Amino acid sequence: MTTQFDVIVLGAGPAGYVAAIRAAQLGLRTACVDNFKTAAGKASLGGTCLNVGCIPSKALLESSENFERVRHKFGAHGITVKEASVDVAAMQARKQKIVDQFTGGIAGLFRKNKVASYHGTGAFKSAAGGVYDIDVTAAATSESLQAKHVIVATGSIPRALPFAPFDNDVILDNAGALALTEVPKRLGVIGAGVIGLEMGSVWRRLGAEVTILEALPGFLLAADEAVAKEALKAFTRDAGFVIRTGVTVTAVRKGNGDVAVEYAIEGKTQQAEFDKLIVAVGRSPNTAGLNAGAVGLKLAANGAVEADDNCRTNLPNVYAVGDVVRGPMLAHKAMEEGVAAAERIVGQAAHVNLDHVPWVIYTSPEIAWVGRTEQSLREAGIAYRSGQFPFMANGRARALGETVGFVKMLADAKTDRILGVHIVGPFASELISEAVVAMEFDASSEDIARIVHAHPSLAEVMHEAALAVDKRTLHI
Repeated sequence: MTTQFDVIVLGAGPAGYVAAIRAAQLGLRTACVDNFKTAAGKASLGGTCLNVGCIPSKALLESSENFERVRHKFGAHGITVKEASVDVAAMQARKQKIVDQFTGGIAGLFRKNKVASYHGTGAFKSAAGGVYDIDVTAAATSESLQAKHVIVATGSIPRALPFAPFDNDVILDNAGALALTEVPKRLGVIGAGVIGLEMGSVWRRLGAEVTILEALPGFLLAADEAVAKEALKAFTRDAGFVIRTGVTVTAVRKGNGDVAVEYAIEGKTQQAEFDKLIVAVGRSPNTAGLNAGAVGLKLAANGAVEADDNCRTNLPNVYAVGDVVRGPMLAHKAMEEGVAAAERIVGQAAHVNLDHVPWVIYTSPEIAWVGRTEQSLREAGIAYRSGQFPFMANGRARALGETVGFVKMLADAKTDRILGVHIVGPFASELISEAVVAMEFDASSEDIARIVHAHPSLAEVMHEAALAVDKRTLHI
């Protein structure tokens, strides 16, 4: 028996579950298929982000930062805590409770919006007469679904090194890094991207010696160069990371409860031993079980679904969104594409501006940016003006005791239109939203400079950075 729907969404991560909910809100009979299982074998909605990514990592980051505050920052407030200790089991239990609340919440939203939820791997079977047949296969069951519209939102999977497969015992992916039951004495991290830095931060604060090995010749090359320089100083000088760039990892050998990593820098071979090794060298589009060939769905060489700027694939009425298509692999980008795909199905105008997607790294200090970097503007020959203001000169930052970093604003030299905003410092993840809104409305740096910002607030640093573009800061 085949069950009929208007829309079938493949995947229940941020892109998929949001697409399904929005489609249902628009009056479409909607099904969402997902095959994620927890380590205990339980079906769980929310994909990587809610289960083993964005949400649990932020929970552990907050717990570890609280421990860091107790040990190193409370004293300045006159608060003395003797013999602070970490209960990793309690920390993990808190994390899991938050995850369970959110994944259970999606199930509730599906019920509220009348989205039919199927657990299993959804794969294309055939297409005829403008209708797509989808097989949903679980361990012992198989179901057939049919719909005119399909939204592919199958997400991404961690990329492994060919000579270091994940076992999530000693060699860890993001899920394994989030599930450690004790603090490793020596933690190695291959990759200095978002996952590597955030997971390294969690376990460094709890007492691990953390060494990060990065293949690129510099640190955080995707970020603005001034932000990367400031962040590197904070991570190495203040946080105690060992960060090596320009590294070529040549071998990973597991021992008796530990792991040895052989690598080369400028042709010189070195070796390091770790108790645990996190491999965070990126993620790959997850299309292996999609059976794209059955209907002629076009895939790129890296396995991604080929899609245009409106998330339309080469097949009529088939969309692809989130990590499985071009663009940054970010949950908030994925969500907006999911909404846009659902709205396009019913003929509504929809818009996702990939140029204004904010990036955030939830380390301490936090790092966030949107738009162009200074080095990219120089390379493109675009004339610009730059303004920068430090948190050190901000009253709220001083009161918080979080004075590392700055806000940097880049504006077109002729029009003053904001081209990029870069933040390293406290609550950068929250502050960046003002910049995103401003850029979406084609604001100038003068617009931000003339907006009244509450005092005392961290947002005043954004205000002063805008003033700095015109070289008229008020507080330095």
